[in-house]
Amino acid sequence: MSKSLDSFNCRRTLTAGGAEYAYFDLIEAEKNGLTGISQLPYSMKVLLENLLRNEDGRSVTKESIQAVAGWLTDKGTAGVEIAYRPARVLMQDFTGVPAVVDLAAMRDAMASLGGDPQKINPLVPVDLVIDHSVIVDEFGTPMAFARNVELEYERNEERYKFLKWGQQAFRNFRVVPPGTGICHQVNLEYLGQVVWTNTEDGETTAYPDTCVGTDSHTTMINGLGVLGWGVGGIEAEAAMLGQPVSMLLPEVIGFR
Repeated sequence: MSKSLDSFNCRRTLTAGGAEYAYFDLIEAEKNGLTGISQLPYSMKVLLENLLRNEDGRSVTKESIQAVAGWLTDKGTAGVEIAYRPARVLMQDFTGVPAVVDLAAMRDAMASLGGDPQKINPLVPVDLVIDHSVIVDEFGTPMAFARNVELEYERNEERYKFLKWGQQAFRNFRVVPPGTGICHQVNLEYLGQVVWTNTEDGETTAYPDTCVGTDSHTTMINGLGVLGWGVGGIEAEAAMLGQPVSMLLPEVIGFR
Protein backbone atom coordinates (compact mmCIF):
# COMPACT_ATOMS: atom_id res chain seq x y z
CA MET A 1 0.00 0.00 0.00
CA SER A 2 1.69 3.19 -1.19
CA LYS A 3 1.52 6.37 0.85
CA SER A 4 -1.60 8.42 0.13
CA LEU A 5 -1.29 11.86 -1.47
CA ASP A 6 -3.85 12.99 1.13
CA SER A 7 -5.17 15.89 -0.96
CA PHE A 8 -7.74 16.72 1.73
CA ASN A 9 -5.28 16.66 4.64
CA CYS A 10 -7.31 14.17 6.66
CA ARG A 11 -4.67 11.71 7.81
CA ARG A 12 -4.62 11.66 11.59
CA THR A 13 -3.20 9.45 14.35
CA LEU A 14 -4.68 7.85 17.43
CA THR A 15 -3.28 5.83 20.31
CA ALA A 16 -4.88 2.58 21.46
CA GLY A 17 -3.43 -0.12 23.67
CA GLY A 18 -0.14 1.72 23.85
CA ALA A 19 0.33 1.74 20.07
CA GLU A 20 -0.06 4.58 17.57
CA TYR A 21 -2.18 4.15 14.44
CA ALA A 22 -2.69 6.36 11.42
CA TYR A 23 -6.20 6.65 9.98
CA PHE A 24 -8.12 8.80 7.52
CA ASP A 25 -10.68 11.05 9.22
CA LEU A 26 -13.80 11.80 7.15
CA ILE A 27 -14.82 14.66 9.46
CA GLU A 28 -11.48 16.37 8.81
CA ALA A 29 -11.81 15.72 5.07
CA GLU A 30 -15.18 17.50 5.09
CA LYS A 31 -13.72 20.44 6.99
CA ASN A 32 -10.99 20.66 4.35
CA GLY A 33 -13.32 21.00 1.38
CA LEU A 34 -14.72 17.53 0.69
CA THR A 35 -18.32 18.57 1.22
CA GLY A 36 -21.36 16.36 1.66
CA ILE A 37 -19.69 13.49 3.50
CA SER A 38 -21.81 13.63 6.64
CA GLN A 39 -24.99 12.84 4.67
CA LEU A 40 -23.57 9.85 2.79
CA PRO A 41 -24.84 6.31 3.48
CA TYR A 42 -22.49 4.28 5.67
CA SER A 43 -21.44 2.04 2.77
CA MET A 44 -20.37 5.06 0.71
CA LYS A 45 -18.37 6.41 3.65
CA VAL A 46 -16.42 3.15 3.82
CA LEU A 47 -15.78 3.35 0.08
CA LEU A 48 -14.71 6.99 0.41
CA GLU A 49 -12.21 6.14 3.16
CA ASN A 50 -10.83 3.44 0.86
CA LEU A 51 -10.14 6.00 -1.86
CA LEU A 52 -8.72 8.62 0.52
CA ARG A 53 -6.30 6.05 1.94
CA ASN A 54 -5.20 4.83 -1.50
CA GLU A 55 -5.01 8.14 -3.38
CA ASP A 56 -2.00 7.86 -5.69
CA GLY A 57 -2.88 10.32 -8.46
CA ARG A 58 -3.17 7.50 -11.01
CA SER A 59 -5.72 4.80 -10.19
CA VAL A 60 -7.23 6.94 -7.43
CA THR A 61 -7.35 10.68 -8.11
CA LYS A 62 -8.66 13.71 -6.27
CA GLU A 63 -11.49 13.85 -8.81
CA SER A 64 -12.61 10.27 -8.12
CA ILE A 65 -12.66 11.04 -4.39
CA GLN A 66 -14.80 14.12 -5.05
CA ALA A 67 -17.16 12.00 -7.16
CA VAL A 68 -17.83 9.66 -4.23
CA ALA A 69 -18.25 12.56 -1.81
CA GLY A 70 -20.74 14.18 -4.22
CA TRP A 71 -22.77 11.01 -4.69
CA LEU A 72 -25.92 12.50 -3.10
CA THR A 73 -25.88 15.91 -4.75
CA ASP A 74 -24.23 15.34 -8.13
CA LYS A 75 -26.21 12.83 -10.19
CA GLY A 76 -23.61 13.14 -12.94
CA THR A 77 -21.31 10.88 -10.91
CA ALA A 78 -23.31 7.75 -11.78
CA GLY A 79 -20.97 6.76 -14.62
CA VAL A 80 -17.72 7.56 -12.80
CA GLU A 81 -15.26 4.67 -12.58
CA ILE A 82 -13.44 4.15 -9.31
CA ALA A 83 -10.64 1.86 -8.10
CA TYR A 84 -11.49 -0.11 -4.97
CA ARG A 85 -8.77 -1.89 -2.99
CA PRO A 86 -10.24 -4.48 -0.61
CA ALA A 87 -8.59 -5.32 2.70
CA ARG A 88 -8.83 -9.03 1.95
CA VAL A 89 -9.95 -11.65 -0.57
CA LEU A 90 -12.35 -14.53 0.08
CA MET A 91 -12.36 -17.64 -2.12
CA GLN A 92 -13.96 -21.06 -2.20
CA ASP A 93 -12.21 -24.17 -3.50
CA PHE A 94 -13.93 -24.18 -6.91
CA THR A 95 -12.32 -20.88 -7.95
CA GLY A 96 -9.46 -20.93 -5.45
CA VAL A 97 -7.58 -23.93 -6.83
CA PRO A 98 -6.89 -22.21 -10.22
CA ALA A 99 -5.67 -19.12 -8.34
CA VAL A 100 -3.15 -21.16 -6.34
CA VAL A 101 -2.06 -22.90 -9.56
CA ASP A 102 -1.43 -19.46 -11.08
CA LEU A 103 0.65 -18.39 -8.08
CA ALA A 104 2.69 -21.60 -8.32
CA ALA A 105 3.20 -21.01 -12.05
CA MET A 106 4.39 -17.47 -11.34
CA ARG A 107 6.94 -18.87 -8.88
CA ASP A 108 8.18 -21.30 -11.55
CA ALA A 109 8.48 -18.43 -14.03
CA MET A 110 10.34 -16.30 -11.50
CA ALA A 111 12.79 -19.15 -10.82
CA SER A 112 13.37 -19.77 -14.54
CA LEU A 113 14.22 -16.08 -14.96
CA GLY A 114 16.79 -16.26 -12.18
CA GLY A 115 14.70 -14.42 -9.61
CA ASP A 116 13.65 -15.34 -6.10
CA PRO A 117 10.39 -17.36 -6.27
CA GLN A 118 9.73 -16.66 -2.59
CA LYS A 119 8.86 -13.10 -3.56
CA ILE A 120 5.65 -14.31 -5.21
CA ASN A 121 2.94 -14.05 -2.55
CA PRO A 122 -0.51 -12.49 -2.20
CA LEU A 123 -0.16 -8.86 -1.16
CA VAL A 124 -3.43 -8.85 0.79
CA PRO A 125 -4.76 -11.57 3.13
CA VAL A 126 -6.53 -14.38 1.26
CA ASP A 127 -8.83 -16.96 2.86
CA LEU A 128 -9.88 -20.02 0.87
CA VAL A 129 -12.83 -21.90 2.34
CA ILE A 130 -13.24 -25.50 1.15
CA ASP A 131 -17.00 -25.97 0.93
CA HIS A 132 -17.87 -26.77 -2.70
CA SER A 133 -16.77 -30.41 -2.77
CA VAL A 134 -19.09 -32.09 -0.29
CA ILE A 135 -21.48 -34.83 -1.46
CA VAL A 136 -24.18 -36.24 0.81
CA ASP A 137 -23.66 -40.00 0.65
CA GLU A 138 -25.12 -40.73 4.06
CA PHE A 139 -27.83 -39.02 6.07
CA GLY A 140 -30.14 -39.59 8.99
CA THR A 141 -27.58 -41.35 11.19
CA PRO A 142 -25.31 -40.08 14.00
CA MET A 143 -22.21 -40.87 11.90
CA ALA A 144 -23.47 -39.34 8.65
CA PHE A 145 -21.49 -36.10 8.91
CA ALA A 146 -18.20 -37.83 9.79
CA ARG A 147 -18.67 -40.38 7.01
CA ASN A 148 -19.43 -37.71 4.39
CA VAL A 149 -16.32 -35.74 5.40
CA GLU A 150 -14.23 -38.93 5.23
CA LEU A 151 -15.45 -39.67 1.71
CA GLU A 152 -14.87 -36.05 0.71
CA TYR A 153 -11.20 -36.30 1.74
CA GLU A 154 -10.80 -39.56 -0.19
CA ARG A 155 -12.29 -38.15 -3.39
CA ASN A 156 -10.37 -34.88 -3.27
CA GLU A 157 -7.08 -36.06 -1.76
CA GLU A 158 -4.86 -34.60 -4.49
CA ARG A 159 -6.61 -31.20 -4.51
CA TYR A 160 -6.55 -30.92 -0.74
CA LYS A 161 -2.87 -31.84 -0.52
CA PHE A 162 -2.16 -29.14 -3.10
CA LEU A 163 -4.11 -26.53 -1.13
CA LYS A 164 -2.34 -27.53 2.09
CA TRP A 165 0.98 -27.06 0.28
CA GLY A 166 -0.22 -23.63 -0.87
CA GLN A 167 -1.01 -22.56 2.68
CA GLN A 168 2.48 -23.57 3.79
CA ALA A 169 4.23 -22.09 0.76
CA PHE A 170 2.60 -18.66 0.43
CA ARG A 171 2.39 -15.82 2.91
CA ASN A 172 -0.98 -14.12 3.42
CA PHE A 173 -2.82 -17.30 2.37
CA ARG A 174 -4.99 -19.42 4.68
CA VAL A 175 -7.13 -22.47 3.95
CA VAL A 176 -10.25 -23.25 5.97
CA PRO A 177 -10.50 -27.07 5.90
CA PRO A 178 -13.49 -29.15 4.77
CA GLY A 179 -16.30 -29.71 7.24
CA THR A 180 -15.88 -26.30 8.90
CA GLY A 181 -18.90 -24.65 7.28
CA ILE A 182 -20.07 -22.94 4.12
CA CYS A 183 -18.08 -20.02 2.77
CA HIS A 184 -20.34 -17.09 3.65
CA GLN A 185 -21.10 -18.53 7.09
CA VAL A 186 -17.38 -18.85 7.89
CA ASN A 187 -16.85 -15.32 6.58
CA LEU A 188 -19.59 -13.93 8.83
CA GLU A 189 -18.67 -15.85 11.97
CA TYR A 190 -14.88 -16.09 11.86
CA LEU A 191 -13.13 -14.11 9.13
CA GLY A 192 -14.85 -10.73 9.22
CA GLN A 193 -13.45 -8.17 11.62
CA VAL A 194 -14.13 -4.52 12.38
CA VAL A 195 -10.72 -3.05 11.68
CA TRP A 196 -7.62 -4.16 9.77
CA THR A 197 -4.13 -2.78 10.22
CA ASN A 198 -1.16 -2.64 7.89
CA THR A 199 2.40 -1.69 8.83
CA GLU A 200 4.64 -0.17 6.19
CA ASP A 201 7.88 1.77 6.68
CA GLY A 202 7.38 1.64 10.44
CA GLU A 203 3.90 3.21 10.33
CA THR A 204 0.72 1.28 11.14
CA THR A 205 -2.51 2.32 9.45
CA ALA A 206 -5.95 1.25 10.71
CA TYR A 207 -8.86 0.97 8.30
CA PRO A 208 -12.30 -0.67 7.95
CA ASP A 209 -12.66 -4.32 6.98
CA THR A 210 -13.62 -4.71 3.30
CA CYS A 211 -13.47 -7.69 0.98
CA VAL A 212 -14.08 -9.15 -2.44
CA GLY A 213 -15.11 -12.76 -2.83
CA THR A 214 -15.73 -15.35 -5.51
CA ASP A 215 -18.62 -17.00 -3.66
CA SER A 216 -22.03 -15.76 -4.79
CA HIS A 217 -23.05 -15.11 -1.18
CA THR A 218 -20.02 -12.94 -0.36
CA THR A 219 -22.28 -9.89 -0.06
CA MET A 220 -23.96 -11.31 3.07
CA ILE A 221 -21.03 -9.81 4.99
CA ASN A 222 -22.54 -6.37 4.29
CA GLY A 223 -25.13 -7.24 6.94
CA LEU A 224 -22.39 -6.86 9.55
CA GLY A 225 -21.22 -3.50 8.19
CA VAL A 226 -18.31 -4.99 6.23
CA LEU A 227 -18.22 -3.76 2.64
CA GLY A 228 -18.16 -6.87 0.44
CA TRP A 229 -18.26 -7.29 -3.34
CA GLY A 230 -18.77 -10.42 -5.39
CA VAL A 231 -16.20 -10.77 -8.18
CA GLY A 232 -14.92 -13.31 -10.69
CA GLY A 233 -11.77 -15.35 -10.31
CA ILE A 234 -9.61 -13.06 -12.46
CA GLU A 235 -10.63 -9.97 -10.48
CA ALA A 236 -9.96 -11.81 -7.24
CA GLU A 237 -6.49 -12.79 -8.42
CA ALA A 238 -5.77 -9.19 -9.39
CA ALA A 239 -6.85 -8.04 -5.92
CA MET A 240 -4.61 -10.72 -4.36
CA LEU A 241 -1.67 -9.16 -6.18
CA GLY A 242 -2.46 -5.65 -4.98
CA GLN A 243 -4.33 -4.39 -8.02
CA PRO A 244 -7.52 -2.36 -7.53
CA VAL A 245 -10.94 -3.62 -8.58
CA SER A 246 -12.27 -1.22 -11.20
CA MET A 247 -15.99 -0.52 -11.01
CA LEU A 248 -18.60 2.16 -11.62
CA LEU A 249 -19.73 4.21 -8.66
CA PRO A 250 -22.44 1.96 -7.20
CA GLU A 251 -26.06 2.70 -6.49
CA VAL A 252 -27.17 2.53 -2.88
CA ILE A 253 -30.75 1.72 -1.94
CA GLY A 254 -31.94 2.60 1.55
CA PHE A 255 -34.85 0.88 3.28
CA ARG A 256 -36.62 0.75 6.62
